[in-house]
Amino acid sequence: MAIATNSTSGLSTDDVVKKLRTNGWNDLPSAKPRSFQAIAWTIVSEPMFVLLIACGAIYLVLGNIEDAAILLGSVFIIIGMSFSQEKKSERALEALRDLSSPQALVLRNSTQQRVPGRDVVPGDIILLVEGDRIPADAFLIESQGLTVDESLLSGESIPVRKLASEPFSEDVLAPGGDDHPSIYSGTLVVQGTGKAQVVATAGNTALGRVGNALFTLETEPSRIQTETQHAVKVIALSSIALVLFLMAWYGISRNDWMTGILAGLTLAMSLLPAELPLILTIFLGIGSWRIAKKRVLARRISAIEMLGATTVLCVDKTGTLTENRMALSQIILPAQGTDEQDLVQQFNDIQSLKPEQFPEKFHETLEFAILSSHRNPFDPMEKAINEAGKIALRGTEHLHANWSLIEDYPLSPELLAMSRVWQSPDLVDYVIAAKGAPEAIIDLCHLSESATQQINIQVNQVAKQGLRVLAVAKASFRRGDLPEIQHDFKFQLTGLIALADPLRPSVRKAVTECHAADIRVIMITGDYPATALSIAMQSGLDVTSGAITGSELETMSDIDLEQCLQSESSNSINVFCRIQPEQKLRLVVALKNIGEIVAMTGDGVNDAPALKAAHIGIAMGGRGTDVAREASALVLLDDDFSSIVAAISLGRRIFDNVRKAVVFVIAAHIPIAGMSILAVMMGWPLIWLPVHIVFFELMINPTCSIVFEAEQEEANVMNRPPRSTKAKIFDRPLFMMGLQQGVFLLLILVAVYMGSTQLGLHTEQARALTFSAMIVGDIWLILINRSSSLPFFASLKLPNPALWWVIASGVTMLGLALFVPFMSQLFHFLSPPSSVLLLMLISVNMLLTLFVVATKFLSPRGV
Repeated sequence: MAIATNSTSGLSTDDVVKKLRTNGWNDLPSAKPRSFQAIAWTIVSEPMFVLLIACGAIYLVLGNIEDAAILLGSVFIIIGMSFSQEKKSERALEALRDLSSPQALVLRNSTQQRVPGRDVVPGDIILLVEGDRIPADAFLIESQGLTVDESLLSGESIPVRKLASEPFSEDVLAPGGDDHPSIYSGTLVVQGTGKAQVVATAGNTALGRVGNALFTLETEPSRIQTETQHAVKVIALSSIALVLFLMAWYGISRNDWMTGILAGLTLAMSLLPAELPLILTIFLGIGSWRIAKKRVLARRISAIEMLGATTVLCVDKTGTLTENRMALSQIILPAQGTDEQDLVQQFNDIQSLKPEQFPEKFHETLEFAILSSHRNPFDPMEKAINEAGKIALRGTEHLHANWSLIEDYPLSPELLAMSRVWQSPDLVDYVIAAKGAPEAIIDLCHLSESATQQINIQVNQVAKQGLRVLAVAKASFRRGDLPEIQHDFKFQLTGLIALADPLRPSVRKAVTECHAADIRVIMITGDYPATALSIAMQSGLDVTSGAITGSELETMSDIDLEQCLQSESSNSINVFCRIQPEQKLRLVVALKNIGEIVAMTGDGVNDAPALKAAHIGIAMGGRGTDVAREASALVLLDDDFSSIVAAISLGRRIFDNVRKAVVFVIAAHIPIAGMSILAVMMGWPLIWLPVHIVFFELMINPTCSIVFEAEQEEANVMNRPPRSTKAKIFDRPLFMMGLQQGVFLLLILVAVYMGSTQLGLHTEQARALTFSAMIVGDIWLILINRSSSLPFFASLKLPNPALWWVIASGVTMLGLALFVPFMSQLFHFLSPPSSVLLLMLISVNMLLTLFVVATKFLSPRGV
């Protein structure tokens, strides 16, 4: 049994020193920061970076300094960006430590002292007042009207009452709920005073356990990263074997090993797909810039692509679907008799309300609700009441800035109501205003059974809407000695006020768009079932199966939980309420176990482990804590839920465009590699030399990274289901499409080369014609792959300025290579006869047009 510290003297200095030696500082644990070398090695050891460095080295060996400088320079830029992101991701626990170490008022050696939060030890007596951030988990031993905002741990938007208890206990209850004596590190006192004994510090606190969960979770690589790494490995190993084989073949068959080595290096350059890692890096890098313009910050840019595959969006209610503030929703004047009806004033937008629009009969209830509140409150409900009064009662006699506060009767466990006594310069008697739980105000007003029943009916109806209901009463008392308790006043009920954490205006539309995109939306909140279900219905979520509470979740096995999370199940649950932080994490893990791609939104410390465990963690930037932001992959800078939809749309667009670019890369490399291999195997002169390969790469790289990235999203991007969780970017249909296009272009090049030789043209003229056909073919490959949902000729009308710049540059360079002597010499060309060149260009264009018509049938297709 733990021993309670003397609450009047606190710990001695010697006690504190001993406990600091035993328990350490009140800091959250963190991992040893990784060194610069360790982070840099993790980055450069990725296959994609190794491949980029290898390509740059090949260009250096070949003497192409400019191209090598571009490749290797981009490597260092990418390494720098990745290193910056790695360092940022390690700040999550630092942000958590900052939050957990406020200044604390403690009782030591019988005197009150302000000490840093990290100096607090178990057994310390801490004194709490309005506005204090609690420095450690503690047991409340004295309290007076104490309420605490625990939203960063429990997710509840409404502060909870705290009640001192005896005997002292070190057992800490779960956050959330009223009238228990446990208080928690990092939470905020919004009203009242208290005295508590510290029972846990540092990593043993509820906040510390969140830090431990963050520390143990590993961030998963995105699927596109994993696939690209695998594809790069396979292609690189296959290329090495094929290059060695070709070098040996040439050297043995022609007894010319130097030319054989040149042929092998040329083939290596044509095979090594340097574009693949560049596609991933540039598409996601530019994607993060595009999404930043929509007020979304990408902390891990790979998450943007993952958004396109999202199948489940888990949202926290408080601060995500709602605005994380209280607002006046209704004023109700209960009927005075059975023949009368209740009068209700609804507030849909209190900010735009004009005083003349607010009926006089409701003035008194709001007036006395304001008088029963603090003038500069911390409590969010009192803030909402004061805000509403300043707007609705502006310019009336119902605001009393010149009244003097005489006495304050706070909330008590026996009576959940508070009263404030005011003195008016114009009135003989004191004016008393009271507000509190309806049953407490009913008691103060000594209402009849029938009147009580009438009020309870109205209270229950409002509570079912997810609103917080308070009753308001008034009284007067002659000046002089005031009574000791509120019951001695003769109160009269003035009405009921209902407050709500309002739904964000854009939420319902955003949820509808998610459903249209076949993305399931699940609410996970620490709030009560009635409130959660009400907000879920307002948001447009399916609540036909009801909600599961945290206590019910605790009794469920993993199999049962996964079954109720199955979207195909008839009793699929979309609302989870009264959920603890570790349960949020369990829900995310369960969804991942059944094959869902999970995006998780949140803003509190309690969301951080789930945000990090999800495939895509999305934090609210405005109201979100540093901990949530640092644990997330994406941050909504304006806290606008609809920005998530824009991010998902961009994620889908990126995936579509990456696939288009990959098809183009496959198709463009096949004729390059094919002509290199055929020239060796068929005994022809080398058709492609390193300078040609460099030119092709200079055309292919900007095409992949600029043209296809700039393509607009498909028309059906948000009206189709997410791609399958098993879908791969390098799948068989994509490979076959690229193979089909590449083989057809290869056959055209073979025909052009062989036709040139049949016409008796010089090798360098045949090379020039084949090179020209390859450039024309590349342009057609770009046009063919621009859109996966539009017919070919319709896709030509899509705007893309980068496309025409690339095509114009390619055609200009081709003209220079063919007709400028210096360039022709560099490319080992002889200008072919103009008539033959023109005939070749017309024939190639006609063949490629027929190919497009045959494959696309002028109708939409999928990539």
